[in-house]
Formats: sequence, C-alpha cells, structure tokens
Amino acid sequence: MLHLHGYITITHRNVEGSCTLLQRMEICVAEAEKRSGKNAVNMQETFTVYLIETRSMDAMADGRNPAPDSLWRRYSEFELLRSYLIVAYPYIVVPPLPEKRAEFVWHKLSADNMDPDFVERRRIGLENFLLRVASHRVLSNDKILYHFLTEEHSWKEVVYETGFQAKADSRLRALSATFRVRNTHKVADRLYGVFKVHGNYGRVFSEWSAIEREMGDGLQSAGHHMDAYAASIDDILEEEEHYADQLKEYLFYAEALRAVCRKHELTQFELEMASQDLVSKKQQREELATGIVRTFSFKGMTNKLFGQEAPEQREARLKLLEELIAEGEDTVKDKTVECEEHIERAWEDMERFEEQRDKDLREALINYAVMQISMCKKGIQVWNNAKECFLKM
Repeated sequence: MLHLHGYITITHRNVEGSCTLLQRMEICVAEAEKRSGKNAVNMQETFTVYLIETRSMDAMADGRNPAPDSLWRRYSEFELLRSYLIVAYPYIVVPPLPEKRAEFVWHKLSADNMDPDFVERRRIGLENFLLRVASHRVLSNDKILYHFLTEEHSWKEVVYETGFQAKADSRLRALSATFRVRNTHKVADRLYGVFKVHGNYGRVFSEWSAIEREMGDGLQSAGHHMDAYAASIDDILEEEEHYADQLKEYLFYAEALRAVCRKHELTQFELEMASQDLVSKKQQREELATGIVRTFSFKGMTNKLFGQEAPEQREARLKLLEELIAEGEDTVKDKTVECEEHIERAWEDMERFEEQRDKDLREALINYAVMQISMCKKGIQVWNNAKECFLKM
C-alpha cells in the first residue's frame, strides 16, 4: 500500500513474514471532517474527525468488491489507542502520531489547526500510524486495535476494561518530548528568500520594460520567466513540508525509543531493590537465629538494654521472616525473568525498527535530493531563458 504525499511505502508482509492485520485488511483514513459539539465540561467546541475505512482482503481476493466498512474517530481516540499499546507492549517501539497542533509553519502555510492543508497532513499522518501498527508482527494482532478499526462506539469500553491505565507507571507517564525540525525550517526560510528575490527581479524587469523602447520586449519576457519561477514557491514549500513530516516522524520516534529504554531502567531498578530487600531479610533471619547482631539497629540496642524477647515471639518472628524471604525470592526471580524478557524482546523490536528506519530515511532523503536537483534545474532554465531574452535586446 503506497502512502501518498511523499510518505513511506508499507508492504503487506513485514520483515518476519508473519501474518499481520494489514495482510487481512485494507485500511485507510479516507477523509477528515470538521464538526461542532459540547466537550466534557459542556462547552461548545469545534473539532476534526477522521473517516477510517476498512475492507477484507479475502473478499477482494475472491473477486468481490464490497463497500468498505467505515467509522469516524477523533484525534484523542488515536492517542488513547497509542497509550494502550505503549503500556501493553513496553518492549515495542510504538509508532508515533502526527503532531496535534502545528509546532511551526513556513511562509504562506497556515498555523491554524483547522486549516484544510494542516488537517490533510494530519490525516496522512494518522493513516501512516495505522498502517505501521497494522503491519507490525505483534501489534497488528492485538484485539484492541481490531476493535478500534471496527467498533465505533464500544471500543473505548473494551480498552478501559483492560485496566491499562492502572498498569501505566507514573514515572513513564511523565515522559514526553516535543521536537522541532529547526534546521529544515531555516533551509525553507532561505529557499523562500531565494524565490522572493526572483519575484523582485520580475517586478523590476517589468517596470523597467515600460520605460525602454529597444530593450522593453526582452526585459518584459525575462520578467515573466522570473515571475513564473517565483510563483512556484508555494508548491515547492508544500513538498518541503511533506518531507519535513517524514523527518519529524522519526524525531517523534525518539520518545517511543526512550519509553522502551526507561521501562528497562525501571524494571532493573525494581530488581535491584527487591534483591537488596531480600539480602536484608536474610541478614535479619541470621541475626535472629544466632543472636549476633552484625549491624547497629534500634531493635538490637533495646534488646541489650531490656533483655531478649520471649522464645514464642522469636519463633513467630522467624516464621514471618521465612515467609517474607520466600516471597522475596519469588519476587527477585520474577523480576529477573521480566528484565531478561524485556531486553530480549526490545532488542528484537529495535533491530526491526532500525531496518525500517534506514529504509524509510534513505528513500526520503533520496527523494528530497531529487526534488532539490529538479528545483535547481528549473532555476538554471529560468536564467538560461533570461539570458536568451537579454541576447535578443
């Protein structure tokens, strides 16, 4: 399935060759629509909804062409789906969503979030997100994703029933990042300046031609070439914006990578704390069994001052410590397995991600270079045409 407007190409079979949802279902975000309604605090608001269309691959393989199933989703519902996936699959680099608000805009591009051009770019980004998730060997087989694509009203109940919010680590919840493609922005500003200069040339040549008799036609023709070149800036900047969206996607991927690494750090921290607690409990058991206190403690000091506790109390404490030690050993064992599994699964998914990243960015950068070459050729042609106009004067 080819993604339009310069986005990457996603095939129906991923690297691992496993069956994915994208092999069984055609998915697209067909259009966007502006709506009005009341929000959670009963205030009127304007928002955008996106039409998701799905169609069974089996029906298409049989030669049938059924009408696609369709439903509308708000951006916040895409956010809810992604939040669930991050919690449910902490070892996976979950694809990012496109920016909800325009973080920066270039000349002649609107900063209005309801602007049709921005909404269209976001529609493309949301479709790209669904295609990436639906082509992932693990994520694509999650039932919540299927409900998101097929159940318009009941899917939220299903996702909340999983209890994923309670499982979300508060330390991970605070993890967020906002990126801006500043250098690309500067390049676009310089590019706009170059085209603006050509527009100035066009105006100067046209005004100059009005006061020249012999050179007037040549100057006017050269001015027309300059005006036409300057007018093409809107289309070129729009294309630049789409390439920037591809680069921004991978900047936003940094947050997903950071979340996978942070989850490992937290699991490792919990393992170390559980191990320290187990060592402490075992030391307490040894001190209680031998009566030899190896470290200073308030309890040991009071025993020296006021005498040892009764045998029954001592046996009860030993029994409790044995139970706590057994629980601690199980906890350490579970955390060790969890940590090792996270490393193994995360490493596998990161290798998949790196292969995807290298392919996508190589393709995007090559296409960007081709666009720049084409733009430079247009500039050379404009000045060659201007030269011909000048030679005829």
